[in-house]
Amino acid sequence: MNTVLIIGAKSDIAHALAHAYAGNHSRLMLAARNVQELHNVASDLRIRYRVEVSLHELDITDTASHESFYAALNPKPHGVIVASGYMCTQQEAQQSLEQTLQSIHVNFTGAVCLLNIIANDFDIRQSGFIVGISSVAGERGRASNYIYGAAKAGFTAYLSGLRNRLYKSNVHVMTVKPGFVRTKMTAGLNLPEKLTATPHEVAKDILNAQQKGVDVLYSKWIWRYIMLAIIHIPESLFKKMRL
Repeated sequence: MNTVLIIGAKSDIAHALAHAYAGNHSRLMLAARNVQELHNVASDLRIRYRVEVSLHELDITDTASHESFYAALNPKPHGVIVASGYMCTQQEAQQSLEQTLQSIHVNFTGAVCLLNIIANDFDIRQSGFIVGISSVAGERGRASNYIYGAAKAGFTAYLSGLRNRLYKSNVHVMTVKPGFVRTKMTAGLNLPEKLTATPHEVAKDILNAQQKGVDVLYSKWIWRYIMLAIIHIPESLFKKMRL
């Protein structure tokens, strides 16, 4: 039975992923801040799917704790999914250094520092998979969310380099780029129904793509073509657009 570590396990997508992988007979390690809040979730997963579920306290922004966190995991995971994320409004980020740094540390630096440790272990073991949830927001900077987008762009580039590095070690690295997803983080936003996925849909896409060895996944699939169009708009026109 494979063991899957889910980082940022309190997010809506992470909850859906826990059900997807537990239903696929994977042992689960759920890691998050104040992780005991997931006690009932873990109990439900154990009863519903008859799999082992353990809870692990982790602050993704506390990089000094990452080595001891990973060293304490027993057994070591076969797969790791980084589902941690933080998004404030663009206006909040512009006005607050604290909000800017929180977005950067959760969405980029914290994830990178932890994955460096995990990647080194997987490299030695010559096996495993890593899934990083980035965003289509990282494809091109837009006035409405460019600080969040910049952090996700950095994470996307990191995952691409990690995939290139670990390919020879038989370690699969997959980048996930969701578009609109109906979660607590997007609550209150007027999202277009046909372009918006549920956490369950994203989780199902991730599990299927990871098992097939896909490198880059867009969810919903149509976002691949939406972003292809957006990144090819000439900058002289793009800077005048309200996006």
